[in-house]
Amino acid sequence: MIVKEELLSKLRRYFDLNLYEVKLWTSLLSRGVSTAGELSDIADVPRSRSYDVLESLEKKGFVVMKLGKPIKYIAIPPGEVVDRVKKNMHLGAQEKIKRLDSIRGSPLLIELETLHTQGIALVDPAEMSGCVRGRSNLYNHLDLLIKESKKTVNIMTTEQGFMRKIEGLKLTLEKAKKRGVQVRISAPLTKVNKKVAESLKNIAEVRHNEKVDCRFVTVDGNDLVFMSLNDKDVHPSYDLGVWVKTPYFTSAMDILFDQVWNQSK
Repeated sequence: MIVKEELLSKLRRYFDLNLYEVKLWTSLLSRGVSTAGELSDIADVPRSRSYDVLESLEKKGFVVMKLGKPIKYIAIPPGEVVDRVKKNMHLGAQEKIKRLDSIRGSPLLIELETLHTQGIALVDPAEMSGCVRGRSNLYNHLDLLIKESKKTVNIMTTEQGFMRKIEGLKLTLEKAKKRGVQVRISAPLTKVNKKVAESLKNIAEVRHNEKVDCRFVTVDGNDLVFMSLNDKDVHPSYDLGVWVKTPYFTSAMDILFDQVWNQSK
């Protein structure tokens, strides 16, 4: 049986399997019941690896070992496999979350924080810059900067960017506001997003801007993240932002923000 590489690739991604596992599993699905030797020949997997791989598939709930000699393996119906994998992934994720939650406030985290603090102290401020690729990573970095904000957060963005930022950063902005941080957002306001802007009256001050088409965020006059591509023309996975930690450049962008802000009264 020949299985297309495209199918094998999809199965590896969806079920979190390695190449040998998907080859033996699909071979067993095509037979229903088979020995490790037969599956090895069909799937073109070394016999020396077949038993280990089939044992791994058994532990993951993909196959059942049949009693008797020679040892044979029975394929579990794919629908049942999906349910099992989903359940195992959920349990595994919950376990990892508990493990990470247990680190907070522990000596391990304190040690890591000390290492980071000491390391940052040795870094030249000019080197505190980076390129952030992908919109998801961009929003994670913005979330971090806003969490650490103490005085101001200025956001200039597009119509769609405004909607995305509220969806992804609203909770963090709300917490910043409660800490006394001044949050200002400058963006094109339309019928579509005006109600959203009104819902932010206790979190941020929002003003209409249609004169300057750009996307950037400044925090405390010290950190700047600016997006170098037009969000209308770029796929979220290829969006690109540049983060710099420099009062000199950030203050210049704050001046631009204030000019647009004052014209929008």
